[in-house]
Amino acid sequence: MTERLYYDDAYMTSFDATVTGCAEADGRYLVRLDRSAFYPTSGGQPYDTGTIGDAQVLDVFVDGDGDVVHAVDRPLETGEAVRGSIDWPRRFDHMQQHAADHMIASALWRLLGGVTIGLHISHDISTIDVAMPEGATRIAPEDIRRVEDDVNARVQRDVPVRCWFPDPEELKALPLRKPPTVDEHVRVVAIGEDEMVACGGTHPSTAGQLGLVKILGVAPARGKMRVSFVAGMRALNDYRQKYDCAQETSNLLSTSVDKMAAQVAAMQEALKTQSAELRHFRLESALATLNAALGDAPRLENGAALVAEMIDGDAELLREAASRLIRRPGIAALLGVRSGDGAVFAFARSADVDIHMGRLLSAAAKALGGKGGGRPDFAQGGGDPAIIDAAQKILLSGETF
Repeated sequence: MTERLYYDDAYMTSFDATVTGCAEADGRYLVRLDRSAFYPTSGGQPYDTGTIGDAQVLDVFVDGDGDVVHAVDRPLETGEAVRGSIDWPRRFDHMQQHAADHMIASALWRLLGGVTIGLHISHDISTIDVAMPEGATRIAPEDIRRVEDDVNARVQRDVPVRCWFPDPEELKALPLRKPPTVDEHVRVVAIGEDEMVACGGTHPSTAGQLGLVKILGVAPARGKMRVSFVAGMRALNDYRQKYDCAQETSNLLSTSVDKMAAQVAAMQEALKTQSAELRHFRLESALATLNAALGDAPRLENGAALVAEMIDGDAELLREAASRLIRRPGIAALLGVRSGDGAVFAFARSADVDIHMGRLLSAAAKALGGKGGGRPDFAQGGGDPAIIDAAQKILLSGETF
């Protein structure tokens, strides 16, 4: 079985080993070594990358026999002496994220009673899933701040991080945050005096090496609470990006960053007012067009004035214009607005006009591959703009609906 060097020294970046096996699989070569400092994917922490001799390490995992398997891009000879080199920036980033996971999980447990059940470290952010009391899937902003402050206070105090394999008797007496998931060779990680849990991952030797831990968000996920976070350089990069964005935005708004939210709120309120005024003017313009069309509108056999028009606006304005127009007696309105390559329609009639607009629109639309239908007095649909002309011809022909 592979001797796992990272257990004793997470800071080891190079090592010497002997190739104990190499087999081709799906265009890659699966290499086994007698000893390895490469961390295999497990516990939510991704594998290490780097080189073994001249071969690039593409993946690292543990097989069914407990051996560490290195997927590489070229074959290595069994029995060959090789030197392995770890991609240190990637390794150290994972160490920072994994330690931050422990510290956030500890704070959630101590302060709020949350039990962490899973970790995932991606290339940009990390997440933990937490079972909260009473099935809660969110916590208040002030609780997020409490957890964040708790973690970063320990980072600033640079509390020690210890990783070891206790003997069975010692293990029984340890105040672990949750029971181990394995029965043998249990490795324990302790951070400071109030976080201790079984874990096989790599971690810094002190919490101060995390630099900063920032919780990015809390949201429901599969019935649990998912906490997104960054630590170390990821946290610095996140701050830098948001700082640059805030500065650029404040410059565009000609205000300071601390006044930016109030400035945006005022602009939103002004925009709402202007949008409402513009909508009013557009509706009045559409109604003026329809009122003008009434003067030349043909009459149906039942005496109703038939208004068939495409107007400028959107579906909401269309519905409002149709509703306003048929407040008067004796009107049948076939109205539409452009929408992409087609149109949307509102067919409506006054209360004293005996036409089933839902059936009319359905018949006219179906003939041209469109869709539509609705109540006797008001129907909606969409399709070819020619549907209005088709419906107009149906009514002028004297056909009844």
